[in-house]
Amino acid sequence: MICLGIESTAHTFGVGIVTDKKKVLANVRDVYTTETGGIVPAQAAEHHVECFDRVIRQALDEAKLKLSDIDLISFSQGPGIGHTLKIGGLAARSLSVLGNIPLIGVNHCIAHLEIGGMCTKAKDPVLLYASGANTQIIAYDGGKYRIFGETLDGGIGNFLDTFAREMGLGFPGGPKIDALAKKGKEYIELPYVVKGMDTSFGGILTNAKQKLQSGKYSQEDLCYSLQETVFAMLVEATERAMAHTGKTELLLGGGVACNSRLQEMCKIMCKERGAECYILENQFNVDNAAMIAWLGIIMHKTGVTTALEESDVRPYERTDDIEVTWK
Repeated sequence: MICLGIESTAHTFGVGIVTDKKKVLANVRDVYTTETGGIVPAQAAEHHVECFDRVIRQALDEAKLKLSDIDLISFSQGPGIGHTLKIGGLAARSLSVLGNIPLIGVNHCIAHLEIGGMCTKAKDPVLLYASGANTQIIAYDGGKYRIFGETLDGGIGNFLDTFAREMGLGFPGGPKIDALAKKGKEYIELPYVVKGMDTSFGGILTNAKQKLQSGKYSQEDLCYSLQETVFAMLVEATERAMAHTGKTELLLGGGVACNSRLQEMCKIMCKERGAECYILENQFNVDNAAMIAWLGIIMHKTGVTTALEESDVRPYERTDDIEVTWK
């Protein structure tokens, strides 16, 4: 079976082509960026409209396939930005109708977890899902992927992007903060907010903005301190979830999982617990369509399909809304 997946939850329009033998034939993406400011939903949607045809053709060319060779079309049905989800949904429905190919809508968050099963030896991990809008600690239990901890306000990626915007950097800002953090030398104390297995970033952001505006601290030291603080929060909450569930595997997912310092801290924690830490290639951490295609395949094998009339996008869909039929 060959599945073509479409990803469009936020700034990325991606097309991935994957086989049921776990072979990635193509994983093409085009990303909306800005020189200043953050993501503007309407502009991101326009970006997707302008590039979707080219990205689809590029993926098919890279895989050396035609639409008639595709057995299944999958797409990110939610959660995400409504403006951009609609473009991916429209493209998926169009290809499905044009090629008379079965269609399946998948949950973007779960796709970040399931790609770990395709690319690593992880069997039953806790997922630290750290991305722009999402910060969740997820694990399978009782027929669903349960959220054992999450942000109480904004996502970790949006937190980093917002602080980058305060410094006049463009979008996405996380990688630029990481680069500055590597030059930081002095730790500046910031609020540390962990509530059970949940985290909160709003107060830390306000405090960091005030310190930035005071002019007393260098950008490098502030970025270093931000990362050390919020990543320590995530690792603490994740370790608590691993202890609570008794699971001995950790998988990182989401764009912020590309951060080398977060990866290092997770590896240290797992080593001290005698647990395994699995980290994917960056192309599978960031928003990508290979993971959408792979989740489509494993769901479809259990008989799941999505009728056209049920293929509306679901911007607010939660990870634990989904009944997991494929485990």
